[in-house]
Amino acid sequence: MSEGKDCGGGDALSNGIKKHRTSLPSPMFSRNDFSIWSILRKCIGMELSKITMPVIFNEPLSFLQRLTEYMEHTYLIHKASSFADPVERMQCVAAFAVSAVASQWERTGKPFNPLLGETYELVRDDLGFRLISEQVSHHPPISAFHAEGLNNDFIFHGSIYPKLKFWGKSVEAEPKGTITLELLEHNEAYTWTNPTCCVHNIIVGKLWIEQYGNVEIINHKTGDKCVLNFKPCGLFGKELHKVEGYIQDKSKRKLCALYGKWTECLYSVDPATFDAYKKNDKKTTEEKKNSKQTSSSEESDEMPVPDSESVFIIPGSVLLWRIAPRPPNSAQMYNFTSFAMVLNEVDKEMESVIPKTDCRLRPDIRAMENGEIDQASEEKKRLEEKQRAARKNRSKSEEDWKTRWFHQGPNPYNGAQDWIYSGNYWDRNYFNLPDIY
Repeated sequence: MSEGKDCGGGDALSNGIKKHRTSLPSPMFSRNDFSIWSILRKCIGMELSKITMPVIFNEPLSFLQRLTEYMEHTYLIHKASSFADPVERMQCVAAFAVSAVASQWERTGKPFNPLLGETYELVRDDLGFRLISEQVSHHPPISAFHAEGLNNDFIFHGSIYPKLKFWGKSVEAEPKGTITLELLEHNEAYTWTNPTCCVHNIIVGKLWIEQYGNVEIINHKTGDKCVLNFKPCGLFGKELHKVEGYIQDKSKRKLCALYGKWTECLYSVDPATFDAYKKNDKKTTEEKKNSKQTSSSEESDEMPVPDSESVFIIPGSVLLWRIAPRPPNSAQMYNFTSFAMVLNEVDKEMESVIPKTDCRLRPDIRAMENGEIDQASEEKKRLEEKQRAARKNRSKSEEDWKTRWFHQGPNPYNGAQDWIYSGNYWDRNYFNLPDIY
């Protein structure tokens, strides 16, 4: 199912860049001279989506592009499809869910808030998928996406409503919204929600990120469930980045244990072996604690140094996923992965194909990527004012905003409120699109 065939014959209109870039046009600016405290001290406990942040704290991607980073490890979906055993499929789906948050490690820049009606598409023939996303609501901010396998093997879709809260030293992002993966060959659907993400040391010190909370993946066909616990780092950092949990059948019998770190890898092992290891590990930890007289000092917000950087591999474990190394220039490039590095690239051929609402055409993000920070700031301000004026005009004429590529409706599997893809995006008939830039 190639791009060309979808365009009604004639010349194939693709948006695919054959050789992808390996760095951004310009390295990131230093944030050292800017005080975020002067902006944030008025906002403790507030919802951050209503606060305008200086562009220096951004990274040159829209949140719609950042969402697309779920797809970096699409091979795990293809792998899941290839298994006949539902437990092996669930293991791959769980690995995909963990890998989806891995790109957030050390990514402390904030993506640009998408404008209402903003879209983003990504076609990756090499990874076997294409994706379309749209900003379907501004207050509250909701982003909807729909990806499909180029061989008709899967559909992956969802809508995310990130709730951001500022807690004095940290910013917490709770990604509300359901994520759904359909494995078409098996007539199976899985749903889950992402863990909470927290950025620490917003005011002073080195920024660091943790993910925590339970992620429950449900196979709606078999009733199997995978419950993953993203552990908060704890006082001594022993649990930093750790993920562990079980796959269980509908009668709650444990079929398999999963463990690893969301920044590194995920393994599966027999549940009895895992439980025995945990019991032993707990005993060792208790002994260590008793021999170390710890003073009860105030809890620090500094990033704890974990006991060991990598995961202890329990004998008999099977590796499900390992993170790809970041490119050598990543630290100068907003800690982007190789996949993130190419999300905003555009060439003349692509520009003639994509709709005018695509974030690659957003002038503030483009200016920031090119290292023009003042221009990025001015453009961001101009776009926000333009959006406010458009909203005012709509309210005067009592006209409702109409989404173009998604419609609101219940999730077909768990009944939760969701946004469903309406179709026709890839026909490339982009008439009557809003002028948002």
